[in-house]
Amino acid sequence: MSGLFITFEGGDGSGKSTQAALLTTWLEGQGRSVVRTREPGGTDVGTRIREIVLHHRGEVSPRAEALLYAADRAQHIATKVRPALDRGAVVIQDRYLDSSVAYQGAGRVLGATEVRDLSLWAVEGLLPDLTILLDLDESVARTRLDAADKVFDRLEAEKQEFHGRVRAAFLDLAAAEPDRFLVLDAAASVESLADSIRSRVAALL
Repeated sequence: MSGLFITFEGGDGSGKSTQAALLTTWLEGQGRSVVRTREPGGTDVGTRIREIVLHHRGEVSPRAEALLYAADRAQHIATKVRPALDRGAVVIQDRYLDSSVAYQGAGRVLGATEVRDLSLWAVEGLLPDLTILLDLDESVARTRLDAADKVFDRLEAEKQEFHGRVRAAFLDLAAAEPDRFLVLDAAASVESLADSIRSRVAALL
């Protein structure tokens, strides 16, 4: 595998999309081939799954939710991410298996180990070269989302206790794999976060 796989993680409202866009622009300015994608929804199949897990109005059981995310992930990695890495591209991805461990494993209380094992099986063990965790207090994140005046999806609409479990799970994951994670305070300025991210990525290139 000759490419570089970078994922962005963190709670809703932490600024992942903004930083992913800035990193993409910087890498392309360096002459790198970049594939920017997301989960769920990075493929045609994933787009349909995204509608179910995030916007379906009826009930989706926690285990069904976890399985749908794993199905999206299997398709996404097999048809989009691995081919991009094989041709030497830098893949910048909004959310990956760590989100499932945090949201379904901790948020839905399904168990971190079980959910992680399911995702690892789905992607044949593929882990990112770097995972950037934008950490933000869940109450601050909710204030940001409220200010954006958007319609909440099924996960964003969950109570603060849910998002507190999610944040704690992300921090536990980062503590367990410090070489893979870069943890940043998402309350910092956009510019300072971008600088920190570029410095870490430059060391990998």
